[in-house]
Amino acid sequence: MTIRVEAQDDITIVTIDRAEARNAVDPQTAAELFSAFVAFDRDETSKVAILTGAGGAFSAGFDLKHAAGGVDEGWFAEHDLDASFDGRDDQPRKGPMGPTRLMLSKPVIAAIAGPAVAGGMELALWCDLRVMEESAYMGVYCRRWGVPLIDGGTVRLPRIVGQGRAMDLILTGRQVEAEECLSMGLANRLCPQGKALETALELARDLARFPQQCMRADRASALTQWSLGPAAALANEWKSAQTYHSEGMDGAARFASGKGRSGDFDEI
Repeated sequence: MTIRVEAQDDITIVTIDRAEARNAVDPQTAAELFSAFVAFDRDETSKVAILTGAGGAFSAGFDLKHAAGGVDEGWFAEHDLDASFDGRDDQPRKGPMGPTRLMLSKPVIAAIAGPAVAGGMELALWCDLRVMEESAYMGVYCRRWGVPLIDGGTVRLPRIVGQGRAMDLILTGRQVEAEECLSMGLANRLCPQGKALETALELARDLARFPQQCMRADRASALTQWSLGPAAALANEWKSAQTYHSEGMDGAARFASGKGRSGDFDEI
């Protein structure tokens, strides 16, 4: 196995464990990542997932040493990757890095130490939130080798940081330090070295405390709206809100009883 999966209460932690290769992803690792996140999405007891890497690195991208030996494009098809999951003709189920074409129903947080570059950066972009250590960095390092972004980088990066900044990073392939990542919205939180997983766990526990149906509906609406016009997006938002009316009524009753006043998140 090239990944490790563990549960801490209602949080799933997925760790890429190829430290000798700076957690570069080969086809076996991609398959294991894909299967791990399929399992997470189907696990009713797990509310939030964290993706991280072993040995002080998030991921150096796709394993170019493996690619240099020739990648068998039929490899994924020959392995059991559960073709029933997220299987529409217009939406491929998996990418070279594994889960990057999955549309999950629950949030994933990237806990980033060291490099998150090339395909590793694309994995981080696939996550909903990114926690970076102060010494961590990102970059489209594959620019140097003529390897294109094929795990959602050209789609998600402009949506996260805007077209102008995305073009800078995509075209130059330059290294982007954690502070700059935070300033442009590429990182959501910075933390001291060695604290990425701990910080991500604190954030995950906060998310796990909230009413889950409502949070997931809002998340899904925010993701779906990119493919809709304004009127259709607003209609979709309203439809999603109606689905979880009872959860909102329960929350209103708790507020009326005196909980959560003045923005208090500790007692909800």
